[in-house]
Amino acid sequence: MARATTIKEALQRWSTERAGEDPTTAKDIQLQFQWPPIEKMDGTLSTLVECEKLSLSSNMIDKIVGLNGMKNLRILSLGRNYIKTLTGLEVVGETLEELWVSYNLIDKLKGVENLKRLKVLYIGNNSIREWGEFNKLQAVPTLEELLFVGNPLVENIDGVAYQREVLKRLPFLKKLDGEALLADED
Repeated sequence: MARATTIKEALQRWSTERAGEDPTTAKDIQLQFQWPPIEKMDGTLSTLVECEKLSLSSNMIDKIVGLNGMKNLRILSLGRNYIKTLTGLEVVGETLEELWVSYNLIDKLKGVENLKRLKVLYIGNNSIREWGEFNKLQAVPTLEELLFVGNPLVENIDGVAYQREVLKRLPFLKKLDGEALLADED
């Protein structure tokens, strides 16, 4: 296979497709489905100081790095990659509101506590197996919407029991797996 696309090459391609638009001043940058795929995030991303929404979905990225300087990042889309952990997000912990990491290899939620403003987390179809890991989401009281379906933790649990367990652990949640949540009356 051809050599992987670098972030720098992907940004050059993005700029060319937009008649020379400068990525350092753009608010929305879409680098998903690169061919050959991006394998590594790097410090080039830190030049995207105005970026509010960054998509690197459907590549072959295995680690979250290079987000220093992205002080306006609100939405980060990293679905369909090979990411194993949420480490590397601390640098955007004060601004990130939505994190889309479904269809990865995440089995631990270490680092999620750094996301002080996170409202939406799409982390379905990963490898989270234990309620102990799930409980780390309690450190994010701003979380309103969670997509968690497809994780081994919920494979063998009845839907009603699953929803009850989630609400018991995350009473502030408003939406689970695309469905609005109604708190129990009792």
